[in-house]
Amino acid sequence: MTEERRRGFLPSPKLVALAAVAGVIAGGVGVYMRGGGDGNAPAVASVDCTPAQSTIARLDPLAKGQLAAFITEKNGRNLSLPPFKGPDGKDITLAAYAGKVQLINLWATWCVPCREEMPALNTLQKDLGGDKFQVTAINLDTGDASKPMEFLTEEKIDALPLHHDATLSTFNQLKKAGIAIGLPASVLIDGKGCMLGALNGPAAWESDDAKALIRAAIGGV
Repeated sequence: MTEERRRGFLPSPKLVALAAVAGVIAGGVGVYMRGGGDGNAPAVASVDCTPAQSTIARLDPLAKGQLAAFITEKNGRNLSLPPFKGPDGKDITLAAYAGKVQLINLWATWCVPCREEMPALNTLQKDLGGDKFQVTAINLDTGDASKPMEFLTEEKIDALPLHHDATLSTFNQLKKAGIAIGLPASVLIDGKGCMLGALNGPAAWESDDAKALIRAAIGGV
């Protein structure tokens, strides 16, 4: 084991393999990322995620084709993230969207696979977004929100309002939990905040495979 591995600077071989599979299946390669800060999340009330296991069971056979790299969360667990900036520039948490299934996507303008994936996420939101589901895309560009906002405008990403985390705390929390190792990273949670599964690397979220998986998740709300 190298000194870098002991210090936690490099992901485990298993996670690297999962990220590689995600990139190949989606037709792209994810970007490994080193985050700063401690990524500590605020204390949250305990949530019983046992009921989510029935939803997860429905998703298992649907993690195929364009979504073959989607890894279901076998035991179910509550996912909490530190506050990030909402569309109005004020602090917000995932709890603001409680009751909806959410596909949380971490992205940055400097991440080429992220940029290429955004139109697919935009289409997914247009096709399935509503009272029961939404794509919560959180941008990780440092500095103010001007650059990611410019990107969304230029690329006509008109269904995804800007959520912004210049501190990288959201990424660091997911990395600490062993969920994300790079960008883009996507996590699916139910209306109670229970994790249903995750995918490292880009994916064809506008595909029939992706929509079938999301519809199955919505059915469990």
